[in-house]
Amino acid sequence: MLLANREINSLCVFCASSSKVDEKYYSIAASVGDFCAKENLTVVYGGAQAGLMGRVADAALGSGGEVIGVMPEILSDRERAHKGLSCLYITKDMHERQKKMADLSDAFLILPGGLGTLAEFFEILTWKQIGLHEKPIFLLNIYGFWDPLLNMIESVAQERFLHENPSDLFQILHSLEDFQNFFTLE
Repeated sequence: MLLANREINSLCVFCASSSKVDEKYYSIAASVGDFCAKENLTVVYGGAQAGLMGRVADAALGSGGEVIGVMPEILSDRERAHKGLSCLYITKDMHERQKKMADLSDAFLILPGGLGTLAEFFEILTWKQIGLHEKPIFLLNIYGFWDPLLNMIESVAQERFLHENPSDLFQILHSLEDFQNFFTLE
């Protein structure tokens, strides 16, 4: 798939591993995984079988897609690695995990999540800001989940703590349809 003169074959999805979230978020995660499989986008994600992570993976695999998990040793017992993946990498730590996920991915999609998702988003965003990559980053602000974060980022930019315009670093998608349209329009 060609996106703004960039070949996109793999999409890293950052999202929650918590199993306690509202079903509406599971539905979005499943739709993302299904869509990726149908568009031949390899899903790269944190490797867990639970939460939104597991739902993205299960949906992509169920629709015939390829799914690559990357999990650090410390979480392989706690989050329980997904057993049915196309490939699972076990890394020595979180830093190695993030680098491996970035290396395997052509673009990034951030779904609702907790502190881990925030850490992943900010690290990949910072890497883009300092020029370590120029890959597209998409924040799916479904149900206004990320509104408080977006307000904070806007405040940081207004106070001139951020050198770039946030819209130069990542794109906000407001619905599943925005996500799907972005990847199906040329």
